[in-house]
Amino acid sequence: MKYVKLLTLAAALLAFDINVTLAQQKDTVTIGVATEPPHLDPSSHVAGSIREIVYANVFQGLMLIDETGKEYPSLAQSTDVSKDGLAYTFKLHQGVVFHDGAPFDSSTVKFSLDRARGPNSVNAGKRIFEPIKTIDTPDAYTVVITLSRPVGDFLYNMGSGDAIMVSPATADTNVQRPIGTGPFKFDRWAKGDRIELSRFERYWGEPAKFSKATFRIIPDAQAQVAALQTGEVDAFPLMGAPETLKQFEKNPQFKVVVGQTQAEVYMPLNHRRKPFNDVRVRRAMTYAIDRKAVIDGAVAGYGTAIGSHFPPSDPDYLDLTGVYPYDPAKARKLLTEAGYPNGFEAKFILPPFPYTRRAGEIIQAFLADVGIKANIEVYQGPQWLSQVFRDANFDMTIIGQTEPRDIGTYARDDWYMGWKNDEFRTLVAKLEATTDTAERTRIDHRLQTIISDDAAGVYLFELPKTGVWAAKLQGLWKNSPVQANDLTKAYWAK
Repeated sequence: MKYVKLLTLAAALLAFDINVTLAQQKDTVTIGVATEPPHLDPSSHVAGSIREIVYANVFQGLMLIDETGKEYPSLAQSTDVSKDGLAYTFKLHQGVVFHDGAPFDSSTVKFSLDRARGPNSVNAGKRIFEPIKTIDTPDAYTVVITLSRPVGDFLYNMGSGDAIMVSPATADTNVQRPIGTGPFKFDRWAKGDRIELSRFERYWGEPAKFSKATFRIIPDAQAQVAALQTGEVDAFPLMGAPETLKQFEKNPQFKVVVGQTQAEVYMPLNHRRKPFNDVRVRRAMTYAIDRKAVIDGAVAGYGTAIGSHFPPSDPDYLDLTGVYPYDPAKARKLLTEAGYPNGFEAKFILPPFPYTRRAGEIIQAFLADVGIKANIEVYQGPQWLSQVFRDANFDMTIIGQTEPRDIGTYARDDWYMGWKNDEFRTLVAKLEATTDTAERTRIDHRLQTIISDDAAGVYLFELPKTGVWAAKLQGLWKNSPVQANDLTKAYWAK
């Protein structure tokens, strides 16, 4: 009997030791994403799905943005700004290498920024480099950037995905095989299924806690739920269907984490086409839509209503949601005044995201109630980007515009909506040159008011960040001030 007890004890100890060993061996992570990126170079495409995978993980800039939305030095060890706000001196970290072993130094910075701002640049954020007058490299680890005019957000801009550092040897092949300086290196892309990264052992900073990070591409909302429940993925930072969160709220194996994004969900209208060039029509469409019903139906009530193009999480946010309350009678009156007593018919193009399709169907019903027939067509991502965003071939659409601090895009000549306002453009230029915090707030408030007064688009809600992940997974972002699944501080708790 004593022998049997000893065997039982030994077996129990062995099982305990195996479980502890298995727990200790958990140093990989699998993150679920809904959208497959078009490629993997954030410096040559606007798609947020690229940054969700490679920002901070694979690619870094002189600066990066943290979860609070604050810029911090990354490849730059320190920064110094001249009193006139025109000269920025960056001292670089030494010993930094790219994933292929190529060195990173001041010549790399000059190459990367010249590439981003050059005449042949396809950088989606090319405008942020336009103020750069000269880039000097007095030594291998010092860069002096001189601007033609002060830019209040210059350091923040240097932390964007548009300003990543790339090697001259691999810049042209980053679209398929990204090579950066980050804590993870690219391993493999199985199209339609997954993108695999692994820890870069020669990383210059604090090593990643995971030996491997896999991004699984799962567009279907129910498949996302199943992948979490079976352990196929460890986290879905942004669930496709927010109503599915309730399945996880009482399960101790998971955490439900609801935060905020920088994505203003709105209905852009093509101002180059009738009747959207008439402000009465645009205001009528805004009065015709019940934002709360859209939020309830599209994102299970988790979104925050907005009345202009600005995120509620920003200190400069101005609540303008009361300017256009739901009032279908007023909408019909404005349509009659504009010459459309019986409404009109328009093509309503939706990208394939669950929230845009759901919102579109709800809005279609509200518009029909005031006589506007919105004919829905669903485009896949590449088709939407080419025909709507690039070629402006649309009447109405819905999108969550995810770039942070992006109200200035409305001042661009090539902006796909075609909205133009002289006061707005003047103020955007002033904002870009202003460093005084109080004055920037005043300008931001006025910009929001102009957009609202002129009903540039129909503003709906700020897209929530509805995440679910394993209870022991720590360090993922609750909020998304930029498009990123930054894994540099993530780890498994014991």
